[in-house]
Amino acid sequence: MLTRKQHELLMFIHERLKESGIPPSFDEMKDALDLRSKSGIHRLIRALEERGFIRRLPNRARAIEVVRMPESATPPAQRSRGFSPSVIEGSLGRVKPVSHDSAAEPVTIPVMGRIAAGVPIEAIQTHSHSIGVPPDMLSPGEHFALDVRGDSMIEAGILDGDTVLIRKSDTADTGDIVVALVDEEEATLKRLRRKGASIALEAANPAYETRIFGPDRVRIQGKLVGLLRRY
Repeated sequence: MLTRKQHELLMFIHERLKESGIPPSFDEMKDALDLRSKSGIHRLIRALEERGFIRRLPNRARAIEVVRMPESATPPAQRSRGFSPSVIEGSLGRVKPVSHDSAAEPVTIPVMGRIAAGVPIEAIQTHSHSIGVPPDMLSPGEHFALDVRGDSMIEAGILDGDTVLIRKSDTADTGDIVVALVDEEEATLKRLRRKGASIALEAANPAYETRIFGPDRVRIQGKLVGLLRRY
């Protein structure tokens, strides 16, 4: 399944190749998708290539070949821009305060897709399955889960392949580990630090640099409350 931006870019490349036989430049793709930087286009191109929709031809500038199209040529169902778990069909796992003598029934939490803990990847907005979580692992509120890809949070005990439990929230305190949406294009799991008017997204691995953004470039999607690991 393609995200909306991936689908828009694929259709734009396809139409341009049909019209002129020449793929669009990265600047043209950036303008067509109304993105702020070409780095977003690079991520979308990489995602389309990994999913087998396009092929980049070696040793040729701007050489992109469309290998296949989605089963439907119509855009995917309308959803909020960027990574927005609240728009996925079905309600998020909601936890209410539980007394100690109540039955500890597992809470069903939707797994919304993957999150980058490393080199940023575009969040995949899919609700492929759900998991049952003991209520004492969750805090009151709405929750969702994400599969972790990358090693940038290993010193916080978060490994590649882990499943993190996130409480939905649009605010966080400095020091919290959060799901952060950057430039409405990429979602990542990092520790939040506030530096004056700026926001720093800090890795827990010395191999990765801390990234600093203006406050209007980062939107908090939720806070880490738990973690599941399979051996």
